[in-house]
Amino acid sequence: MSESFSDILENSFQNPPKYTEIQAGVPEDYKDIKTLRDLLSINYKLLRSKDQLRKNLINLIKNGESKYPGIIGFEEDVIPSLDRAILSGHDIFLVGQIGQAKTKLVETIAKTLLSPIPVIKDSLTNDCPFDLPQSYLLSLLDDNEPDLEQPVFYISPESEKKIRDYKLDTPIQWKEGTSRYRYILATPDISVKDLVGYIDAIKVAKKGVEMYKIESYSPGQLMQAKHGILCIDELPVLDPRKQVALLSVLQEGRFTTGSYPIIFKPQTSFFATANPIDYTHSGKIIEPLYDRLKSHIHTHYPASIEDEMAIILQEIQIPQSAFIPLPILKLLTQIVRATRNDPQINQEKGVSVRLGIHGLELLIAEAERCRSIPKNLKPVPRLSDLHCLDQVAKFELMELDDTIENRKKVFGDIVQSCVKENGLKYLEGMDESVLNSIKEEFKEKSFSISQVNLWSNGEYSYQKQLESFPNLKKLIDSKYETIKSEQEEAQPLFESRNISTYNISIDEVDTELRSVITEIILESLCWTQPKILDKREYKYVAA
Repeated sequence: MSESFSDILENSFQNPPKYTEIQAGVPEDYKDIKTLRDLLSINYKLLRSKDQLRKNLINLIKNGESKYPGIIGFEEDVIPSLDRAILSGHDIFLVGQIGQAKTKLVETIAKTLLSPIPVIKDSLTNDCPFDLPQSYLLSLLDDNEPDLEQPVFYISPESEKKIRDYKLDTPIQWKEGTSRYRYILATPDISVKDLVGYIDAIKVAKKGVEMYKIESYSPGQLMQAKHGILCIDELPVLDPRKQVALLSVLQEGRFTTGSYPIIFKPQTSFFATANPIDYTHSGKIIEPLYDRLKSHIHTHYPASIEDEMAIILQEIQIPQSAFIPLPILKLLTQIVRATRNDPQINQEKGVSVRLGIHGLELLIAEAERCRSIPKNLKPVPRLSDLHCLDQVAKFELMELDDTIENRKKVFGDIVQSCVKENGLKYLEGMDESVLNSIKEEFKEKSFSISQVNLWSNGEYSYQKQLESFPNLKKLIDSKYETIKSEQEEAQPLFESRNISTYNISIDEVDTELRSVITEIILESLCWTQPKILDKREYKYVAA
């Protein structure tokens, strides 16, 4: 005689799991588990999202594995704080300026620390059969009406119907953590319905269900993030009424809506972000919600130029053929950090790391536009391409009128100052006689610089022009070897952070790298004391 549904459920619910875990709550052969019957046969146990985060974090710490891959520069402060909060089971409030990887951090947690879970196929609300109490599941399998003292939304009506129709053969799919992550950018037009759900008029019309029956419910972001993570970006922008809708979830793990006499339990881990100005502004966040977000963690911009360069290299989206000279990467990073520290710029708003990321993408594109595409060369950015950076410089001015013209002037001064500081480093320790010999070479001669000039081929190619400046050529050749060595030494440092170094590997870019160095040295000679060269439009001449 075959076992009854009651016996099968009793055996599965009351006995320990019969599987080895490869992640928190994940059987080693989980991809072969495709029905409710399969789950019951191994006595599957569903873990809450916060338990998944905690248990997976513990395993990664024990095994010495990366906990938050791709997160750079937070090792000494933010990461330990985050570890503590997750181990404590806290809902988390990340506070920091624009471009400090707050949402990237939450996305990484969803990808790395949430385990796959079994949900009823095509469920919008991540319905797991084990959301249901044993007696409720038995009622569905027996095709009876569950006996409930208080109506609770355990799983959707559609999922309930599947269990009634398919019984133990109810189809299951495993849903990854990233699919159970929901991100909401708080804007004034976000409604309470967006959060908690609403009556779907289409369901009412098409299916003929009554308006206030649960069958007419269309889930909001809270229920779509069930067993996962809900991230509210810029929480203080939500008005108090919408914040109240979140409060009951944090306080009691449940919410109700005015449309349905039913309790919803999203069982989600909650993250929120805010910039420091709104975070400290009284009344922006209602006090009970502020208090229920148990851990408040403050982020920051990269502390070192090495961290900032690593972030830029990790995040850029550029053609595989592009080559990034280390002097240009260092200079761009220096420009970003100088902009971030300039007193004329509103530092309360901040200057995002994206300035460096988008700036490098733009420099590569400019190299393509001017040289790579027309001449079929690798795109390699130079100093002469820097003029295009102002189209990605996003900041507000403090004292000057915040006009486009003033922004361009302030940013142009920052770029020029960084070019000077960066360039003079390549001339440190140079014998004065060498510099004077170069100045002598420029008597009644000039050196033409242009974005479209190449290293070789053409009257104004850099190689051809250097034939008239043997001492300058000797200096450029020596600096080429120095920079080439620096470029090669940088590769293992980035690789140790699991960052691809394909675009900084020196391979068949000898001539283009020489062009980069030629422009750097010529510009640097304009900033020595006493000056060796002057720049007049597109030509360098003796000072």
